[in-house]
Amino acid sequence: MRQRLSSEPDRYRGRRRVPTPPRSRYAAVVTTAFVGAGVVALGAGALPDAKAVSPTALADLERAAATSEDVSARTADAEAERASRADRDGLASTLAAAPEVWRLPLENYNFVSPYGMKWDKLHAGIDLAAPEGTTYTAVHAGTVTKAGWFGGYGYCVIVQHADGTESIYGHSSAVLVSEGQEVKAGDQLGRVGATGHAYGSHLHLELHVNGKPIDPIPYLLERDVDIQLQVDDL
Repeated sequence: MRQRLSSEPDRYRGRRRVPTPPRSRYAAVVTTAFVGAGVVALGAGALPDAKAVSPTALADLERAAATSEDVSARTADAEAERASRADRDGLASTLAAAPEVWRLPLENYNFVSPYGMKWDKLHAGIDLAAPEGTTYTAVHAGTVTKAGWFGGYGYCVIVQHADGTESIYGHSSAVLVSEGQEVKAGDQLGRVGATGHAYGSHLHLELHVNGKPIDPIPYLLERDVDIQLQVDDL
């Protein structure tokens, strides 16, 4: 057996790892701090010398950079939310106040009776069935000229519009406006009922032009409101 000479170098089995000089932990911390706090340092005019910065100062720089970034992000989010809310509120206000806007008087109703002859008499409006107490609204902006009992209409609301047209809402269970009140399209007027000459809970809607009743369906269709399909195009 061959004896190994003490002068013969050991053989390393496998790959040899090339030794690398140890990295300075302090230098790594300094580098990370300067990357995170670059904005603060640049705002101060120039980056400080890493050799002259103490660990406490580096921690302060990191906290300042994180705080600045967080504040900027929150400010941007708040501004975006305010802009979005202003757009929504502005659109809703414009639609409600615009004098040309026409709206459906109800939502989720059943169209039960058209304009025309009924029991040998003129049915001067249309009937929209809905549960008693359902709130109905103005189809167009105007002034309330009647708010109370009105013969066969029962509790009734009449709104006169700027062009002289009138909308009449009959058989209410309750009236929510008063005479002389200004209303906009979509404002609440009363609640559906069956007062006066009525069979079952429904809203009776009439439109009068030049003092005479007309068929509300084609008139409202010309103004982008489809009573039968329950659609109003705003």
